[in-house]
Amino acid sequence: MASLYTQAESNIFKTWVYLTFFLVFIIAIGWLISYFFQSQAILWFAVIFSMITNLFAYWYSDKIVLAISKAQPIKKQDSPELYRIVENLSITAGLPLPKIYVINEAQPNAFATGRNPQNSVVAVTRGLLERLDRAELEGVIAHELSHIGNRDILLSTLVVVLVGVIVMMTDFFFRISHWGGEGRRDGGSFRSIAMLVALALAILAPLLATLIRMAISRKREFLADASGALLTRYPEGLARALEKISKDPNPLRVANDATSHLYIASPLRGREKSSWLHRLFMTHPPVEERIRLLREMQV
Repeated sequence: MASLYTQAESNIFKTWVYLTFFLVFIIAIGWLISYFFQSQAILWFAVIFSMITNLFAYWYSDKIVLAISKAQPIKKQDSPELYRIVENLSITAGLPLPKIYVINEAQPNAFATGRNPQNSVVAVTRGLLERLDRAELEGVIAHELSHIGNRDILLSTLVVVLVGVIVMMTDFFFRISHWGGEGRRDGGSFRSIAMLVALALAILAPLLATLIRMAISRKREFLADASGALLTRYPEGLARALEKISKDPNPLRVANDATSHLYIASPLRGREKSSWLHRLFMTHPPVEERIRLLREMQV
C-alpha cells in the first residue's frame, strides 16, 4: 500500500527515469540528423544540448512555471490569514515554510512547485482566497503541502519543460526534413525517410507528452487528497473546496495543456467535457470520485 515514504521514493526514482529518457531521446534525434547530414558535429550538439537542458530544467523549471502562470510573490502583511495557514500546516507536516505566490485570476485553484521541500512554492489564485472559507482553504493548502512532502513537485514541474523541448525538437526535425537532402546524392531517399521519421515523431511526441502527464498526475492527486485530509484531520474541508473549484465557471487564462496537470483541479473549464478523446487524456481524476473518497475517510 502506498505511503508518504514509498510515494516520495517512487517520485524521486521517476524523476531520474524521465531525465534519462529525455537525454536518450534528444541524443537519438541528434544521431538521426547527424546520420542524414553525415556530420558528427550535430550529434555532439545534441549530447551537449540535452545535458544542458536537463540541468536547466532541474534548476529553473519552477521559475518557468511561475512565469507562465504570472504568479507574484507576496509577503506576510499582504495576506496574513493565508500566511498563518501555510505556517501552521507546514509545522504540522514537518516541512520548511514554502514561498507563497498569488495568481491574479478569478478561478479558484492552486498548485505547488519547486525542486525540493527546501526550495518549494505554493501558488494560489485570487479567486481561491475570495471564494473559500478557512477550513476549505486549509484543505487546499494541506493538499499542496502533501505534494511537496511526497516529492511530487519536481517531477510535475520538470515535465512541463522537458515535454516542451521534446515537441520543439520534433518540430525542428520535421522542418529540416524538407530541405536537408538537397546537397546529397540520395536527396530524394533522404527526404522520404526523414519525412516518415518526422511524421512519426510529430504524432508520437504530443501523445507521449500527454501520457507522461497522465502517469504522474492521476494517482498522485488521490494520495495528496488523503495526505492533506490527514494533515488537517478534516476531510470535509477539502471536499467542499473541490466542489467549489470544480463548479466555478471562470476560465484560468494563464493555464494551458502544458501546465494544467500542476493544479489541484483541472483549470481548463469546459474542455474536459468537450469530447470522449479529451476525457480519455484527462490529467486529473474525476472530482466526484475524489470528493466521495474524502467523505468516506475516517480520521
